[in-house]
Amino acid sequence: MASLTKIMQISKSVNNVAKLISNMSLSVNTNLVSNTQCFRRLPLQSSVFLHTSSTKYGLMEFFDDEKNWGKDTVKVGREWRLDELRLKSNEDLHKLWFVLIKERNMLLTMQEACKRAYEIFPNPERIDKVDMSMGNLETVVRERNKAYHLLETGETGERPGKFVYSPLGLRSYYRMCEYLIPKFMNKKWHKTHQFGYGGYAVKRFLRFYREKLWNIKRRARNREFNQAMVLLRRFPNLDIEALKEKYPSVDIEKAKRRRKAQGHFTPME
Repeated sequence: MASLTKIMQISKSVNNVAKLISNMSLSVNTNLVSNTQCFRRLPLQSSVFLHTSSTKYGLMEFFDDEKNWGKDTVKVGREWRLDELRLKSNEDLHKLWFVLIKERNMLLTMQEACKRAYEIFPNPERIDKVDMSMGNLETVVRERNKAYHLLETGETGERPGKFVYSPLGLRSYYRMCEYLIPKFMNKKWHKTHQFGYGGYAVKRFLRFYREKLWNIKRRARNREFNQAMVLLRRFPNLDIEALKEKYPSVDIEKAKRRRKAQGHFTPME
């Protein structure tokens, strides 16, 4: 009899637990129904919290609007400047970055399509404007990251780097990275990153390379000097301060004494 009473008690407890679970499930369902009804009755003003992208989907996102196909020119604006990007929030910069990536992919696709069809790609400078905008955006983000890290940790947060010389003796800036393998065991890194130079051939190359750079600077300096003399000859009453501001590397007094700078006019007393 004792065993039967225990069995009856266990069965009653199981039935009670089952009733509790069923009641909980019914209450959850009623709450869900009420929540859905409340969600359906939301006013139209709540739609401002929803953000939607363009209505176009699929591979046509990689192509320009059909109204611009076959045109010689397309009206476009200028690039995003640093002063304008500095006024935007981080969220706006994040959205703008993906918009620029999408625009660049579209322009590169259209350029390749025009190239295959032997047609003229309208306004190819659009790619340069997008690249300049992306570069300015990266500059603004880097400035903010530096300011944040300097405020929090006292460091810039940028990857450390140093100036190194290539096997040809050319100087460049190398940004250090983290590797899983130690430096003395990383054979692949040593094959691709060889710093330092030596030998007679490299020194001879550097001598000719420096001479080439010097000739380029000399020609540019002579070109500016001749342009200044032409302006002085054609416009004797030219503003000297404006001329110095335009050609800061030119000795204006020396250029005025040259015969090429003296025109056929009577000097004013």
